[in-house]
Amino acid sequence: MSIKTSKVTAAGLLITVGIVFGDIGTSPLYVFQAITGNGKDFSYDLIMGGLSAVIWTLILLATIKYIYLALNADNKGEGGIFALFALLKSKKVKWIIIPALIGCATLLADGFITPAISISSAVEGINNIFPDFPVIPVVVGIIVFLFSIQQFGTAAIGKAFGPVMILWFAFIGYLGLINIAKNPDVLNAFNPYYAYNLIVNVKGGFWVLGAVFLCTTGAEALYSDLGHCGKKNIRISWSVMSVLLVINYLGQSALCLSDGFALKPKETIFYAMVPDGMLPFAIGIATLATIIASQALITGVFSLMNEAIKLNLWTNLRVKYPSDHRGQIYIPFINWFMMAGCLLVIAVFKKSTTMESAYGLAITINMVMTSTLLCYLLLHKYPKMKLIYLGIFAFFIALEGIFLLSNLGKIVHGGWFTLLLASSFFTLLYFYYKAKILRKSITEYISMKKVIPLLNKVQMDETINFETSNLVYPTRSNTPNKIDATVFFSLFKKHPRKAGVTWFLHVEIISDPWGVHYTVNEIIDKSCYYVSLQLGFKEEHRIEYMMRKIQRKMVEKGELTGESVFPSVKGEFDEPDFKFIVLNSRVATDNKLTAFESICIKAYRFVKMTGLKPAEDFGLDKTNVVVEYIPISVTKQYDQELIEDWEDYSAKSNKIALTRGEND
Repeated sequence: MSIKTSKVTAAGLLITVGIVFGDIGTSPLYVFQAITGNGKDFSYDLIMGGLSAVIWTLILLATIKYIYLALNADNKGEGGIFALFALLKSKKVKWIIIPALIGCATLLADGFITPAISISSAVEGINNIFPDFPVIPVVVGIIVFLFSIQQFGTAAIGKAFGPVMILWFAFIGYLGLINIAKNPDVLNAFNPYYAYNLIVNVKGGFWVLGAVFLCTTGAEALYSDLGHCGKKNIRISWSVMSVLLVINYLGQSALCLSDGFALKPKETIFYAMVPDGMLPFAIGIATLATIIASQALITGVFSLMNEAIKLNLWTNLRVKYPSDHRGQIYIPFINWFMMAGCLLVIAVFKKSTTMESAYGLAITINMVMTSTLLCYLLLHKYPKMKLIYLGIFAFFIALEGIFLLSNLGKIVHGGWFTLLLASSFFTLLYFYYKAKILRKSITEYISMKKVIPLLNKVQMDETINFETSNLVYPTRSNTPNKIDATVFFSLFKKHPRKAGVTWFLHVEIISDPWGVHYTVNEIIDKSCYYVSLQLGFKEEHRIEYMMRKIQRKMVEKGELTGESVFPSVKGEFDEPDFKFIVLNSRVATDNKLTAFESICIKAYRFVKMTGLKPAEDFGLDKTNVVVEYIPISVTKQYDQELIEDWEDYSAKSNKIALTRGEND
């Protein structure tokens, strides 16, 4: 669900709770389980130190960094790592692409493991009632169901997100309060000394920070979902939800420090808090909350990749709009790719306790990247406060650096998995980006002033046969004053193309869900036209049908004859023939490429394979489409010297050569 709301209303706050806080709100299911080494160590210094570290991590990173600083850095109301990149792009600073791509790659890797660990940790509560119940099939079933319903949209179930999450937060707050009452001394953990003591004096305390960090893994959503909810709604609702979250952590710590406390086989600290009679309800509401958290993450990844496509950082993918709101999108390729990744995580790690070792590392790297870009932006935006922001972000980056170091210990225990995923995604993103830069090094467009005389010459050249009555070139040019250089090459440089009417077609997707509008610009009377076609984002891309309809309307108005250029079939058919030329560029073989450039181009082609074929994107009938490959030069061409050994075309020398051949 994606609903625009900037005003503070009861509905806006309800929606915000349902969309934004799912991931960070379900972290109590596994954080203290990880801090205590899967329930093995309940020593006072460890519990109080871990609790203090959790509290101050939520205060410093989630609240101050994201809620009060990052939410001020919006790009036309949108938040997230690519919003920062878009804001900084105008500064023409080359290095900013690196943290942006790293941030994207780590969020994608996190998208593989978050649904798996969240849903597993909730469903595993069944083992508290039925110890031998097989949990994995249930988790797999929920994940397959969750990803399968994305194609139908989430508007209906989205209405229940807010109430369910409010019930969840109220429930975890209640659990926290009844356990704090048994041991109120845990309130002393607000003193940061306990966190300091954990790191300095507790054996292995530094590595425990890797588990502590799990409490803030959903903090990035507080910023990336800015466009869906508005900063005021996020800030107000967080002021309440964060209190309930901390109360639950206090309650878990109080339980861990109670006399004689120990976990039963397959029991977790969170479910140990729950009174026996409420356990089935706890499992049910926790499962619903983790499904909502996973849904919010899936929606976030869809938005992330949609932004990447808009910024030309990834190839065109099929994007569907299940509702009449353009903010709610569905990307089939990403959906099934993520589902496969989640199932792979379950197959590799099997239990939430083992997934914890792979969780957190990638998102820590993402936070460092966000801090870097946010700091750079604020330094430019508020130059008079340069020293203040430098000090603030030096602290944040140092703090996140400590968390990153503490998470490095996870690499051998499972962190390698998310690190491998993030590295693979970054490599593809980076090589694709570099290949796009190579692509942009060529001349993109040719002035129509150069095109018109050549079109007239080809039309008058009787040695060139007509190819079709209507020749259509889809073009990226958004103005009738120029066309793509690749279109120019196809029209004139190979075999010059001659048609009754040549059409240059530009397709634009507008923000309204429905409606098809078009404008026609005359280039050459009755011979060449530029068509701009605007489609609502939910309209089907039936481009051939639309072009035939435009041509028919022009015939009705007397602007075209509508006849075939082939005399033998004139008047025999109601509809004239059409041919669509779809162009794909390829680096010319005489380009002198470095090894790095060759890798970039291969990666570019691999990424393009995941995207839409141009004919499919335009909704063209394949029988009327010609796919043509155009050579382009992106680097210096080879300058290879040829040495002529002998040349003599005289009749005498030819006679001598023939005589020699006969003698041989």
